[in-house]
Amino acid sequence: MDAAKVAELNEFIAKVKSNPSILHNPSLAFFKSYLQSLGARIPTDPKMETKEQFDDDMVESDIELDDADVVEPDNDPPQQMGDPSVEVTEEMQDAAQLAKSRAMDAVSEGKLDEAIDHITEAIMLNPTSAILKASRASIFVKLNKPNAAIRDANAAIEINPDSAKGYKIRGTAKAMLGHWEEAASDLHIASKLDYDEEIGLVLKKVEPNARKIEEHRKKYQRLHKEREMKRAEHERQRQAEARERDALSALKDGQVIGIHAASELETKLNAASRTSRLAILYFTATWCGPCRMISPLYTSLAEKYPKVVFTKIDIDAARDVAASWNISSVPAFFFVRNGKEIDKVVGADKAALEKKIAQYAASA
Repeated sequence: MDAAKVAELNEFIAKVKSNPSILHNPSLAFFKSYLQSLGARIPTDPKMETKEQFDDDMVESDIELDDADVVEPDNDPPQQMGDPSVEVTEEMQDAAQLAKSRAMDAVSEGKLDEAIDHITEAIMLNPTSAILKASRASIFVKLNKPNAAIRDANAAIEINPDSAKGYKIRGTAKAMLGHWEEAASDLHIASKLDYDEEIGLVLKKVEPNARKIEEHRKKYQRLHKEREMKRAEHERQRQAEARERDALSALKDGQVIGIHAASELETKLNAASRTSRLAILYFTATWCGPCRMISPLYTSLAEKYPKVVFTKIDIDAARDVAASWNISSVPAFFFVRNGKEIDKVVGADKAALEKKIAQYAASA
């Protein structure tokens, strides 16, 4: 084969090892099919994985809510709340009550801005009254100013944690902003404190949306968990494929691998185990005549069975390896699968060696 073409092929294989995703290029479909026909595992196309994640996101965002009554949020400056540290006299309370009455009259006449002015006057006279702030919150709701209503309702609840009207108005204002779950929570609290039909009517609008959001959240959490499991599995596969690539790079198909230390042998045996390959340990010595006689056959068998890991250990150069395998005579051949010895041939028995290699290579 032309040396230049072999060099190009080596360069291409190196690129595939560093970036296996190039095998998904349509122009290499024939090569990908050939590799798969040999039992090769091709890593997932990253582009397809991205598409799956995008599809998941589309499903997760699929929710339809009834927001016909939702309004644009108001952004007015915060309303006056009064000084809660002021000592409220009986005269101030009476004056505040009169201002509140004027506010309610203005509401009945549809003069909502005027009503806000009167109720604010009442709040400035009696800033520690939860009912006054809850009343102004209800007027802000009528003015379609939910944020202002929420500020007043928060103040009312802070003054009186059992303010049913505070929770009722805040829940209604939250619904106006489309904050369905928060609205449902406030309205349920209001209902427990002091139920009225108006709360029930608002809940009929709020609860269906709140339930849809809860169902959607559960669906999202399930999809998210599934996607995380898929990612974890993909990462495990990626790491396994990386380990296998590393293992393959440590092996030399069709060649006899010289071993000079126990750590080197351990690396090769681990690589053979990760790639489910049979490994043969050939113990020899330079002074051994039968070893010199059988070595050429061993080399030719390595070429014949490229998916078997053929190693060669000189017992004088790698005394630690020879000692760990209790070598008492050479040549000796040990057959190892998944890190465990499964058979051996001691002596220069060519027929026995060929037979056992053929037997165990076929069962791989």
